[in-house]
Amino acid sequence: MDKVSSSSEASAKVTSIFIYPVKSCRVISVSQAPLTPTGFRWDRQWIIVNQKGRAVTQRNEPKLALVEVELPKEAFLEGWEPTGGSYMVIKAPGMDVLKISLSKPHDVTDGVSLWEWSGSALDEGAEAANWFTKFLGKTSRLVRFNAASENRPVDPEYARGHNLMFSDQYPYMLLSQGSLDALNKLLNEPVPVNRFRPNLYISSILVCDSILVDGCEPFSEDLWTEVRINKFTFEGVKLCSRCKVKTKKLPFCFLFANNVFQVPTINQDTGIAGSEPSETLMKIRSDKVLRPNRKQQGKIYFGQNLVCKDSLTKGRGNVVKVGDPVFVLRKVSSAAEAAA
Repeated sequence: MDKVSSSSEASAKVTSIFIYPVKSCRVISVSQAPLTPTGFRWDRQWIIVNQKGRAVTQRNEPKLALVEVELPKEAFLEGWEPTGGSYMVIKAPGMDVLKISLSKPHDVTDGVSLWEWSGSALDEGAEAANWFTKFLGKTSRLVRFNAASENRPVDPEYARGHNLMFSDQYPYMLLSQGSLDALNKLLNEPVPVNRFRPNLYISSILVCDSILVDGCEPFSEDLWTEVRINKFTFEGVKLCSRCKVKTKKLPFCFLFANNVFQVPTINQDTGIAGSEPSETLMKIRSDKVLRPNRKQQGKIYFGQNLVCKDSLTKGRGNVVKVGDPVFVLRKVSSAAEAAA
């Protein structure tokens, strides 16, 4: 059962805001980002697809971790709109620079699919297709979500009435520094936050330079069913699951059938996969450990999926900034009670 927090003090603060314009390519860290009904503006608006129109991600092409994406700094200002001279710049080792106009393309491609969803998308043209085809060594195209004609709802079992673009499941994902620190204490080689590709990275607030405000202990975000960041209310709808476990005599989660990798095992600087941190997460963050009396799905959990409960279609000020306070409004008592 949800418990209403009576504390008026912030439990944490926003440490970093991360945007991933092209799904599975490198992150952009920004000081602020406008909120939209489908997530932060520009987040996962583009994906690479293969010749059948299916999404290509790091799960089957780890080298996408090497693709660097840049947007104009002003793109993250509220109310900014691209002009004919506004571009997304894409770079990768051994490749020429690719510039993608931020003005919406006219060509529409049908039969694009990502997980459970299929529909049309805006095609970024031959130059982008040739660039990704050369980089990946197989026929590929770059497409943009067609917001004018397409809807991609989240799972109504967890959050009815919300939509997203090309994110995996929900518009926002939150992770705390406390959780990452706790994991890294168990690893021989610590991993950075970019292994987990969150949108919001938060940390505890220091009081008198040494005392941490209670509420942002390791894995405390598991329990949060409602939080306020600045003036915006977010619902914690579901623990973020990472993958179903398959071993097949190989190191845990290193290499799955059909060469499917688990993204947290991929070094985002090199594009090379290993076995960690998934082997350790399985020991401390599996449903068998966290939810022993629930149906076992062979999943591990790290982070909390969010939707924004506020209407973001009217008015100004729809921006979240680094340093914004995080207030926990409602929470459950244990991870076993959290939706997953």
